[in-house]
Amino acid sequence: MNLQVPSPLERGAGWRDYLAMTKPREVSLLLFTTLAAMLMAQRGLPPLGLLLAVALGGYMAAGAASVFNMVLDRDIDQRMHRTAKRATASGRVSTAHALLFGSALAAGSVLLLSAAANPLTAGLAMAGLAVYVLVYTKLLKRVSWQNIVIGGAAGCFPPLVGWAAVTGGLGLLPWDLFAIIFFWTPVHFWALSLLIQGDYAEAGIPMLPVVYGSELTAIQIWLYAILTALFSLLPLITLSVGLVYLVAAVLLDALLLWRALQLRRQPDRQHALALYLYSLLYLALLFSAMAIDRMHLL
Repeated sequence: MNLQVPSPLERGAGWRDYLAMTKPREVSLLLFTTLAAMLMAQRGLPPLGLLLAVALGGYMAAGAASVFNMVLDRDIDQRMHRTAKRATASGRVSTAHALLFGSALAAGSVLLLSAAANPLTAGLAMAGLAVYVLVYTKLLKRVSWQNIVIGGAAGCFPPLVGWAAVTGGLGLLPWDLFAIIFFWTPVHFWALSLLIQGDYAEAGIPMLPVVYGSELTAIQIWLYAILTALFSLLPLITLSVGLVYLVAAVLLDALLLWRALQLRRQPDRQHALALYLYSLLYLALLFSAMAIDRMHLL
């Protein structure tokens, strides 16, 4: 990998560039699932110090993964309209400095999570980082339309991190949270890929809509929406949650399936956007409902 000398452009890079490299918007939802899992595991509010440490450590791990992703994808980002202005793609931050920044975030995450929680928590955070950087970005993104299915497992680790931080171990419910996010991820990202498939095609990334078209993508989204809904009901079968979650999950799943069915019938931009936006709300509300139910707030 070419570790170029910082350019004149890079000397103008500021803290906002480095913050943007951690992808705060994308990381925020992952961090939310981490904290929600902590509330579920504790069945209440965990110690504030632990909550803050895991929030910061989790953000650092996810941010490091984002930085490494930008380093590996610099050439792709330069060809895509929505990513061409990223600090690494534009040259404002050199590859060497980006790698140092990402490495510092990863090391800081391991130290903080190990000290504030336990080694399992830190290990799970690093496992998520490794799947995102090595499996998704390095191995699959450029060669297979299954990239987001397999590589998307990286986004499933945050609930495991939150649960392990509180309990020191794992159980059936956190693994079900993992599965919910695993099957939700293709619904969310393939809906997004329908909106920006031109960018992916221009960059040569074999996302599903680019390889097989909108209609097959919409069918796949519909199937993964069904799987998401089924796994969202598993905590009810195992008696891990109660009536509050039952009502919320049924309503949220019904709307998710309806949005996905609309897209399957009309795989156009309007329905893809509607599903994409709702999928964000769906995951946030589903995890909120489960946390509220297990904390007996209602």
